[in-house]
Amino acid sequence: MPDDVGLNGRALRLAYFGETVVHDADIDLRGGRVTALLGPNGSGKSTLLRSLARLHKADQGTVDFPDGADATALSPKDFARRVALLSQSRPVPGGIRVIDVVGYGRHPHRGRWRHGDAEGPAKIQHAMRICGVEDMADKGVEALSGGERQRVWLASCLAQDTGVLLLDEPTNHLDLRYQVEILDLVRDLADDHGTAVGVVLHDLDQAAAVADHAVLLHDGRVRAAGTPAEVLTAENLTAAYGIDIRVDADPATGLLTARPIGRHTRRLASTTTE
Repeated sequence: MPDDVGLNGRALRLAYFGETVVHDADIDLRGGRVTALLGPNGSGKSTLLRSLARLHKADQGTVDFPDGADATALSPKDFARRVALLSQSRPVPGGIRVIDVVGYGRHPHRGRWRHGDAEGPAKIQHAMRICGVEDMADKGVEALSGGERQRVWLASCLAQDTGVLLLDEPTNHLDLRYQVEILDLVRDLADDHGTAVGVVLHDLDQAAAVADHAVLLHDGRVRAAGTPAEVLTAENLTAAYGIDIRVDADPATGLLTARPIGRHTRRLASTTTE
C-alpha cells in the first residue's frame, strides 16, 4: 500500500463545553485496513471519529497523515481530497437524482462553476458501479429505501476519491441484507482499493467480521487496541459495557461472537441443562 495513505491521531483530548469526553487517545488508520471504533454509548467513539474528520477541534493532540502533513493545516478542499466522511444522518434531498447526489462527492476536485474535473464523470460512474446504484441513476433520492440511500451516500464518498474513508455507524437503521452489503463494500474498499477505513460500529459481531484492527473505548479512554481477537475478549467487553459478555468462536465461520448474559439468559440456560 502507498505509505502516504492513512490518518493518525496522537494524544487527542476532546471536550464538549469544557468537559473532557475523550482522554489522550491514539489511533492509526492505514491503507488497506479496516479499523473499527467500538464502545458503549457515550464512550467517545463518534467524537473521536469526528475529530479525525476535522468536525471536532481537539483541545490537545495532533491529527496528521503518514507523509507528515498536518491535517488541521490543510485548506478544506485539500483535506476533502484526502479524507471523506459518511456521517450518521444525511439529508434526503427532494427532486434530486441519484447521479447528482453521487456527483456531490466531486466538489473538492472542481473549480469555480463546477469546471476543471475531467475525471469526474468516470469517477462517478465507477463509484455507482461499486455501490450497485447504477440502475438508480435517474431516480429521485426521496423515492429510495433507507438502505438504497445509504449506498448512494457511500457512492458519493467514493466519488470523492480519497485514500481515507470515515464511516459513523453506516449500518444503523438498515435491515440485515443492507447491513451485510454495506460491510461487504467496506471490506472491498480496503482489500481491492487500498482505502484506509475507520468505522464506528455498535454491533460487535459485525466488527469481528469486517475489521482488521479494533479500538475499544470506555469512559472516553482507549481500553484496548489491536486485532479483533486481542480486543474483543470477555474481560475487555465486560468491563467496557458493564454487563457480563461471553465471547466464543462461531463453529461454522471461526469468527468471534459476543453474547451479553442477562438475568433471563442465565435462567433459560439453566432450564435447558436440567
